[in-house]
Amino acid sequence: MATQQPASRPANPRFSSGPCAKIPTFELAKLADAPLGRSHRAATGKAKLKAAIEETRELLGVPADYKIGIVPASDTGAMEMAMWNLLGERPVTMTAWESFGAGWVTDVVKQLKLDAKVLTADYGQIVDMAALDYNRDVVFTWNGTTSGVRMPNGDAIPARREGLTICDATSAAFAMDLPWDKLDVTTFSWQKVLGGEAAHGMIILSPRAVARLESYAPAWPLPKIFRLTKGGKLIDGIFEGATINTPSMLAVEDYLVALDWARSVGGLKGLIKRADANAGAIWDFCEQHDWIENLADDPATRSNTSVCLKFNDARITDGAAFAKAVAKRLETEGVALDVGAYRDAPAGLRVWCGGTVETADIAAMLPWLAWAFEAEINA
Repeated sequence: MATQQPASRPANPRFSSGPCAKIPTFELAKLADAPLGRSHRAATGKAKLKAAIEETRELLGVPADYKIGIVPASDTGAMEMAMWNLLGERPVTMTAWESFGAGWVTDVVKQLKLDAKVLTADYGQIVDMAALDYNRDVVFTWNGTTSGVRMPNGDAIPARREGLTICDATSAAFAMDLPWDKLDVTTFSWQKVLGGEAAHGMIILSPRAVARLESYAPAWPLPKIFRLTKGGKLIDGIFEGATINTPSMLAVEDYLVALDWARSVGGLKGLIKRADANAGAIWDFCEQHDWIENLADDPATRSNTSVCLKFNDARITDGAAFAKAVAKRLETEGVALDVGAYRDAPAGLRVWCGGTVETADIAAMLPWLAWAFEAEINA
């Protein structure tokens, strides 16, 4: 007998982990003030870009002496820029507990060809960050977007350290409390927690990182699009709105609108509260159903944005095929879009729970997840 479908549906079924759901109040008309067809170097363009930088600082609580820049190629561009400019001055430790962190390892070891110490953990686990030597440079992700495993806090990082900490925080910024005194380089993209448009990244530099940039020149050539210094000095314009390449002023306007919405829901604390509520609804669902559980082994490391789930029913003989079938049913019914696990991750589901998602939509989706599971088990 067919399993009965739930009576209600999510108002917004978009649970993709990137690009992520737009802010709940999004309308194209809100972008009407974008200076389209104008130079980004004109006064109005510069003002918009500078506003994006300063409003980011205010919302995230970034210290006044840290530099914030808008850079090309999303979080990937920002991370590559950081690694190519800063690494090589001293030994480096690379860490990875999911696919994007593993990608940074590949770039450093195979492209920059540095003799890096590499520490990895399986999906669902995390590297012991307290055991690292922070007199070396350390590269890590704050939140594993493809594993659903995050740093519980920054306590493992010593305040006094000789090396730089380079942190990919793309699915953490605006959803988690980042300890700026423990982070020398932090990167993220607009397309994650605030649901901005893709292609733009942010790089945040501590005074220690700036000092490294101005005192060290890497042995390899730097493409123009990566260069942060000129004549041994930081290119200040990058951090005042004079971006390295031409930005989309439509995307900038969209980001400014998202920042305005974020302030309306309580700023960073409000965004964290929303993400926690969304993730908490899924965690409670897992507690109530023995056939599904969080991929993260330790509750302290569970992500509140990219919540990764695995099926553990003994009747499932092909985990990958089963998970894909469940995700397909949810998409076909229009109740959950793009919730399949990342291609390199263990078979399962991944549900985005950042602050632009409404908890009511998560709550409406979960009965459909139970329905899809039963339908596939009985198929």
